[in-house]
Amino acid sequence: MSTFFKHNAFDVLKYPEFRSYIIARFFFIFVLNMQATLISWTVYDITKDPFSIGLIGLVEFVPAFAMAFYAGYVIDKNDKRKLLMYSFAGNLLLTIAFAFITSSFSVQYFSKQAVLLVIYVIVFFTGIARSFSGPTSFALVSQLVPKEELPAAITWHSGSWQVAAVSGPALGGILYASIGLTNTFYWMIFLLLIAVTGSFFILPKPAAPSIREETILQNIKQGFRFVWHTKEVLGALSLDLFAVFFGGAVALLPYFSDVILKSGPQGLGLLRSAPSLGAVAVLLWITVSPLKRKQGRTMLYCVAGFGICIILFGLSKLFWLSFFALFMSGTLDGISIIVRSTILQLKTPDEMRGRVASLNSIFIMSSNELGAFESGFTAKLLGVVPAVVFGGCMTIGIAIATWFKAPNLRKLEYCVLCVFAVKPLLLQINGIFT
Repeated sequence: MSTFFKHNAFDVLKYPEFRSYIIARFFFIFVLNMQATLISWTVYDITKDPFSIGLIGLVEFVPAFAMAFYAGYVIDKNDKRKLLMYSFAGNLLLTIAFAFITSSFSVQYFSKQAVLLVIYVIVFFTGIARSFSGPTSFALVSQLVPKEELPAAITWHSGSWQVAAVSGPALGGILYASIGLTNTFYWMIFLLLIAVTGSFFILPKPAAPSIREETILQNIKQGFRFVWHTKEVLGALSLDLFAVFFGGAVALLPYFSDVILKSGPQGLGLLRSAPSLGAVAVLLWITVSPLKRKQGRTMLYCVAGFGICIILFGLSKLFWLSFFALFMSGTLDGISIIVRSTILQLKTPDEMRGRVASLNSIFIMSSNELGAFESGFTAKLLGVVPAVVFGGCMTIGIAIATWFKAPNLRKLEYCVLCVFAVKPLLLQINGIFT
């Protein structure tokens, strides 16, 4: 542990490649969060239907899921810096498309249904780009700094993600209200140009030479087999998958902001920022006071607490109480994800990081994007508030069931000294919700 605390967290910024990476990734995540906020509001504004918001998640999930296994293979076999540049550039083109379809020209010459359809098509391609961007970032960061500096790099990696996730939605809502939707997308284009430019200052990072030749299918199977047979990893991922899948209240925020809380797009931006703000708080706390024991039990407690927060949010009619419930949900979810990510990194060989990161992204996307669709679907059947309360109850039930059905996960403990001092390379925790 002393190795970790002897290094100043700012020392890692002396490496030019890492500085360029953090700046580029910050603006990239910043724009993605602005984009998610405004697209969900635009779709709801066109349809006034909570189900249409949930459909965004399904449309993004399907291509991301379909491409994830192949993306992991490509990442492990190719230059990760080049793939990062391509993913940034692809999202830049998609943001330009969003700016066009939401412009006054499109609104004037296309029907609302046509605009809605094009938005869903662009979201579909966003899912393809996302299947590469998150895992590539996951696999790249450990190649930018020496091993002894990696703990500090992880702090900046996760911290910058969270700051972008907090400020992006909030600024998106403010800009929407002050300069309009299309002009806000123009700002996103400018910020993504900064991200693309920053990626040019990273040197090529070719793949490690492979000891054995494998077909694509064999390579993908190897990654899947690893996760399936590593029970701690599979259990932690499954718990997060089903808990967040049913607790996906964030997808319905446009409805709550407009109908129940009457806070408009500015309020929507703040509400979307609340979970990430909670995650930032817990990240700072974990940095100072890491979880030293009973991590598995703590993770289960946090998942159950997450469900309680979702129920509180669903029942609240006060903006400040709703914000607090989402803030606390982000805090508790942040702890569980840190535990899950640490388990994942401790068990993953370096040569499989791309494939395992892609599998991890499937679980994350299944819980977030597919969970958004589940929220929209149950809202259609039960009503919005009952759907959110139902999801929170299901999350609590999953935590209780896991407590009794997976005692190994409940009793899981990992050595903090080992994590921070002996194997710092394995500490590369991916940004939360990446």
